[in-house]
Amino acid sequence: MADLGADTWIMHGTLLGWWWNAKVGQDTSPDLLCPLNARQIMPWDSDIDVQVSLNTMHFLASYYNMTIHHYATPLMPAGGRNYMLEINPGYTNGSPLDRLNVIDARWIDTETGVFIDITTVRPKEGTDGILQVKDKHMYNERDLFPLRDSMFEGKPVKIPYNYAELLEEEYGKNSLTNIHYEQYDSRVLLSGEITAWLMSLQPHVQFNKF
Repeated sequence: MADLGADTWIMHGTLLGWWWNAKVGQDTSPDLLCPLNARQIMPWDSDIDVQVSLNTMHFLASYYNMTIHHYATPLMPAGGRNYMLEINPGYTNGSPLDRLNVIDARWIDTETGVFIDITTVRPKEGTDGILQVKDKHMYNERDLFPLRDSMFEGKPVKIPYNYAELLEEEYGKNSLTNIHYEQYDSRVLLSGEITAWLMSLQPHVQFNKF
């Protein structure tokens, strides 16, 4: 998205994974300079959550809808993969009642069909400085902006300004301190044994998402 000149930032469970894996690397409150390998998606999380502003969505819809972009990486057998950016025309309707069009856009892997959902943050009518998403999440503008620069899965990302406050509001204060979730124990992470923790995962076990 940065290559297109479009600011986007991680949110929800993805941001929580960013926070906890920062804690893994530091065993303190997250430091934006935490090592790259300490910022990863949670192993039980099945998607990536990103948001953009309404102006950015207008820009993407006007110039990049249904365009295909190649992402080059030696981690893939063919040296990369193609992704299509699809904008839902329903993004112009910001009403939370539009439940069939909550997702405003997607990056879609043209080979596998796997996608990343993109939702739009827009001003809430009749308010000053309050933003909302069609999934009924609402934010104070000063909690999101200015965005911070960080790293996630070894790549540059942007995160909300008041990330800790936003996570506590969405998931509760315990979400930033409770080291247990289902069969997982974050003390393994906090000791720096990331590889051992990941190897202990059981793919057949179903986990409830945050």
